[in-house]
Amino acid sequence: MLNRFARALFTRLLTPVARLLLARGVSPDAVTMVGTLGVAVSALLLFPRGELLWGTLAITAFVFTDLLDGTMARLSGHTSRWGAFLDSTMDRLGDGAVLGALVLYFTGVGDSDLGAALALACLVLGFLTSYARARAEGLGMTCTVGIAERADRLVVVLVTTGLVGFGLPQQVLVAVLGLLAIASLVTVVQRVLVVRDQALGADGQP
Repeated sequence: MLNRFARALFTRLLTPVARLLLARGVSPDAVTMVGTLGVAVSALLLFPRGELLWGTLAITAFVFTDLLDGTMARLSGHTSRWGAFLDSTMDRLGDGAVLGALVLYFTGVGDSDLGAALALACLVLGFLTSYARARAEGLGMTCTVGIAERADRLVVVLVTTGLVGFGLPQQVLVAVLGLLAIASLVTVVQRVLVVRDQALGADGQP
């Protein structure tokens, strides 16, 4: 999906930057931490104040570190389980900050209880989607199915939020959050069913 199509292109574009940072002694873990901090601060500082366009632009700039740190790790030959764990954990923090900031926006200047509820639903279901996969893989099973991957959800939320900040009606963002909440719920159900089939098959149950 969006994640697979865009990753190769942006990785190629970011490779010179990755080489430069490595040459200056910057570690991939440092890039991961700075990127996450940038996303969280940008979202929580700007979205609740109604600065949707500037918040989206700032967040997008820091989101690219999600590709940059991985590229740096591969170029340095120091990919590790710690790095993968840190990256995934920081991804959850960044996602939580973006959607949490939208909840604050809708309960404040956005003044929409429905928007706040849907943003909160996307936050909870997004975390549940990631947890289902992580828990399944921790038990030795695969769980990569789903119509709403993390990258897809994040891109849709940021693009829509930015366009609303640029002048689209706020109702567009509310509607998109509703669709994302449904897609996330479907993804959770898909993953639960896939894991159930694998677990029952491994246990010798029909």
